[in-house]
Amino acid sequence: MKQVLGALGALMLAFGAQAMASPELDLNRMNVEALQAEIDTWLNKEIVAVSIEAHNHKYGNVGEKDIITLDEQWRAETKTDDKPLIAATLSSPLSVYLSRMQGQSVGLFVEIFVMDNKGLNVGQSSVTSDFWQGDEAKFQKTFDVGPDAVFIDEPEWDDTLKIWRAQVNRSVTNPSTGKLIGAATVEVNLTEWFRRQVAAN
Repeated sequence: MKQVLGALGALMLAFGAQAMASPELDLNRMNVEALQAEIDTWLNKEIVAVSIEAHNHKYGNVGEKDIITLDEQWRAETKTDDKPLIAATLSSPLSVYLSRMQGQSVGLFVEIFVMDNKGLNVGQSSVTSDFWQGDEAKFQKTFDVGPDAVFIDEPEWDDTLKIWRAQVNRSVTNPSTGKLIGAATVEVNLTEWFRRQVAAN
């Protein structure tokens, strides 16, 4: 819980430093705790845990050299018409579920992806730039820290969409056992979240 609160506080501080360029945003009404709770309601589902556990088993004996090869294959596939690895991941039940969750958020969630215990993509709502996240903060500051870890990256202004965005990263545990099994990244449209908070009040 302390890690979650610390991450939320970091988000507020980081967002506060940048929100000067967007005066319509009132940090006192962001209700970031509610945002985290909303993410948890659909991330703590059996389909997420089952998919990650199966992926952990499938890639359990894969070493770093093979992981790098898979990541290079993924990166290459993003630039070609033939995409066997990307297609297999995007057509998985978890990817279908995450795409549905993104769609049902009606603009709140910009991107969602779930990783296994090595940082490999298990499911995603859209194509990511790489297959392996294990060398990035989104994995190292969540899974590598512990089951309750939450890391919220610094908010960024999207000048194309004219919105504030931030990645909420958290460790994922099996709800039945409490075992740490992977991690997840949810990119949030902060501007839309704030709009909803204002409308609710």
